[in-house]
Amino acid sequence: MQTRVLEKEIAECTLCKRLVEYCHTFDLAENRKIGDCDYWAKPVPGFGDVNAQLLIIGLAPGAHGANRTGRPFTGDGAGDVLYRALFQHGFANRETAIDLHDGMRLDNVYITNAVKCVPPQNRPNAEEKRTCLDWLAQEMTVLSRVKIVLAMGRDAFDSYIRLERAAGRVTRLNAYRFQHGGVYRLDDKILVATYHFSRYNMNTGVLTEDMIDVLFQRVRALLFEV
Repeated sequence: MQTRVLEKEIAECTLCKRLVEYCHTFDLAENRKIGDCDYWAKPVPGFGDVNAQLLIIGLAPGAHGANRTGRPFTGDGAGDVLYRALFQHGFANRETAIDLHDGMRLDNVYITNAVKCVPPQNRPNAEEKRTCLDWLAQEMTVLSRVKIVLAMGRDAFDSYIRLERAAGRVTRLNAYRFQHGGVYRLDDKILVATYHFSRYNMNTGVLTEDMIDVLFQRVRALLFEV
């Protein structure tokens, strides 16, 4: 129940004026690219198994994905890649995520974003990232069994490192450099870095299905260590 309360509080957050105003622009039909449906258009809470040992952190909701559906990585290209990988590696009961009512269930994994609201041009500013760190800290408190954090993209990686510094578990930010497949042991958790599963990265070959397969094999192996 504690997780449900936190998810409700996140969805009701109005701390960042610029992001709140941008979310409201999707109340207008002309700003919606997907069908005739209403958009969620507010902060997007995390989703998954509250007893998970694996936490996946993205940057922020996609304008026509999570911002539309109300669930992280649901309804866009990055989500198509992520949920397919989760299914193939035994973390999900289905490989496609469509909306909140599609029957998706996750096992031993929880997914969230470093910034809970969709930002203009997919670029939250520094203040917005700092503000949302408190929500991420609260999620970490509730998700007490997390042992591995998979940071999807440099911004998510940096946000998590900053959270660890705020908690006194990291002293020097520049001691942790983002690189795909990087594994960093931080106190009682392991941080794993990956390129974002964005359509751009997949289309340009920066990230491939084989690379993602190797990544999740590595994550599975690390889970057996903890």
